[in-house]
Amino acid sequence: MANVSGFFSPSVPSLRRRVQPSIGLYRSGFCFPAKISKRVFCSSTIEGAEKLSPSQSRVPRIVSKGCKLVGCGSAVPSLQISNDDLAKIVETSDEWISVRTGIRNRRVLSGKDSLTALAVEAAKRALEMAQVDPDEVDLVLMCTSTPEDLFGSAPQIQKALGCKKNPLAYDITAACSGFVLGLVSAACHIRGGGFHNVLVIGADALSRYVDWTDRGTCILFGDAAGAVLVQACDSEQDGLFAFDLHSDGDGQRHLNASMKNNETDSTLGSNGSVLDVPQARSSYSCIQMNGKEVFRFAVRCVPQSIESALEKAGLSGSNIDWLLLHQANQRIIDAVATRLEVPPERVISNLAQYGNTSAASIPLALDEAVRSGKVQSGHTIATAGFGAGLTWGSAIVRWG
Repeated sequence: MANVSGFFSPSVPSLRRRVQPSIGLYRSGFCFPAKISKRVFCSSTIEGAEKLSPSQSRVPRIVSKGCKLVGCGSAVPSLQISNDDLAKIVETSDEWISVRTGIRNRRVLSGKDSLTALAVEAAKRALEMAQVDPDEVDLVLMCTSTPEDLFGSAPQIQKALGCKKNPLAYDITAACSGFVLGLVSAACHIRGGGFHNVLVIGADALSRYVDWTDRGTCILFGDAAGAVLVQACDSEQDGLFAFDLHSDGDGQRHLNASMKNNETDSTLGSNGSVLDVPQARSSYSCIQMNGKEVFRFAVRCVPQSIESALEKAGLSGSNIDWLLLHQANQRIIDAVATRLEVPPERVISNLAQYGNTSAASIPLALDEAVRSGKVQSGHTIATAGFGAGLTWGSAIVRWG
């Protein structure tokens, strides 16, 4: 029987009984046993910053099946809004925005554009790169906080892709941390559930929840979609070294878009509720953010999370080829890189052209880096998402 990390194989029930008393399951999803058969035990010592194989971690791991990232894709709306465009509607300027955020442009859904269509386009490109047919997809994870249906958008993406075998599809809501949670969820499904091809999509349209008269928030956000195909592989090829995930509901007051009820005077509300029920139409407020507190949270918690994930993987900052953070603010990206002693040339950033695209920002930046030849097969990436909830998390992964 598999545990949540999938590191116990159903084919070795006697192993489970033998090691169960001495195993601790950590937030990284990895197990640390006192005694274990060499047949499924992987550990070694790492010297310097040489290239790593998945079995070179100093930390023991029980992995009955591995997973790897084999394809990526992205899509953005056609409408581009520059800082100069925003200066026409709020008191700001290109210099004011770019100096404080690093953002110069953002893409926004308009007209008949839909977030679902963007997600489908990104997913198709990821499948094409991975050379995987839609009918081979076992699971679709749609990481979004802005679905176009209250009950989720993932099944519509599955339908649009033409997955005839009706694979499971569901949404994950974790704001800007969503994609990292999607990667970890995909790994758990593969390792513990026997899934083979999991499509992880990060897509958000926060422009629909922005107050365009508030210069503190309207300058930050854009719309986009990005996708990665996570595929099962032998444990020796495992491409997820470790992860670290957290949340703190107390920080919700610093970043939220809470539900509000608009009272009505009619005998029956627009939803046709009965007379004894308070009449109201529910909707969400525009994004409310305390920028200074969110900045402090990010520069404190994100480096700690990445350092924790690296430690669990038995790696150090010198072992990673790329640092890929949620694209929220260039000052945050620079501060985290400095804390981790990662030089600017090893930091991936496309924030200037797209702004903060929430759950889409990491796969969007990854796709551009892969297609440009910057990120190559075998490269180790430290990635982290952080945002509303508050939620934050990191993962150490290998591309290809």
